[in-house]
Amino acid sequence: MTEQPSTADPQDGRSIGDIVGDIATDLSAMVRSELELAKTEAKAEVTKAGKGAGMLGGAALAGYFALLFLSLFVMYLLGEAMDLQWAALIVFAVWLIAAAVLAVLGRNRLKTVDPALDRTQESLKEDVRWAKNQK
Repeated sequence: MTEQPSTADPQDGRSIGDIVGDIATDLSAMVRSELELAKTEAKAEVTKAGKGAGMLGGAALAGYFALLFLSLFVMYLLGEAMDLQWAALIVFAVWLIAAAVLAVLGRNRLKTVDPALDRTQESLKEDVRWAKNQK
């Protein structure tokens, strides 16, 4: 009876096919976990951006109605001391400045959103370092 050459690693008793299969399984699991981490981080950032945008939208709507009636009140109040057209122009200029300030504040809030997914990037770097060390 002829003895077949062994393809097993003498240190752990597994064949090369088993080792390659284990590596493929590990890589597959690692890729799945990285994708799950990326999805989780992206969802958190999108939620953060949505809340900021929702706050800006709600503030704009509520502010619109409040400012509309306040503007009319101030315009007619100023209309007692000057022509109504000039009073309307003054009220318009004040609210234009207020709108500019709100736009800057909202823009700054949206700038805090971090689409870089820092934890995912760091985890991927660790995976690359691990894969390089497996050679």
